[in-house]
Amino acid sequence: MRTISVARRSAVKAKTQAINQLRAILVSAPQEVRERLLKAMADQCVAACARLRQLGETPLLERLTKTLRLLTKRWLPLTAELKELDAALEQLTTQFAPHLREQFGVGPQTAAMLIAVAGDNPERLRSEAALAALCGVNPLPASSRKTIRHRLNRSGDRQANNALWTIAMVRMRSEPRTRAYIQRRSPRACLTNKFIVA
Repeated sequence: MRTISVARRSAVKAKTQAINQLRAILVSAPQEVRERLLKAMADQCVAACARLRQLGETPLLERLTKTLRLLTKRWLPLTAELKELDAALEQLTTQFAPHLREQFGVGPQTAAMLIAVAGDNPERLRSEAALAALCGVNPLPASSRKTIRHRLNRSGDRQANNALWTIAMVRMRSEPRTRAYIQRRSPRACLTNKFIVA
């Protein structure tokens, strides 16, 4: 799962670079070309450039046509590669961690990262707190004298940290129990509750 995730990250990065370069070229292209080819959705923009035959007879337009078609040819295989990698992660995580995948907000990529970090360090996973420390999500004490406070943990596995952050964001947006918990724990909600009690 870790090796597939590494390949997926590099494919996402290359695909993002290709579409960014394509859009940058279209933004600086002549107005009629820009209006014809620059679309809001990446796949629509690529599809329009893929159908492109010839923009014009001038050297500038000939070079522009060739460049747009080359970037399109780079983007399309990366999209197919990502679909293949996502399907592999879907199959592996469903097969080896069905209970994790059943949790709200846990997709194949986030599940794969958590499984990989747990699989690399099985001797360290004795409790939930140990997993939190391994992922770098446990608060670290930073108290001095009578002031008791904590700071963020900057260590731990950063990919697993990102996976937990992604799951938390999805749950905060869409899962009712998580939304209720956040509502109770947010400072504004606490302030409102104090006024209601008073």
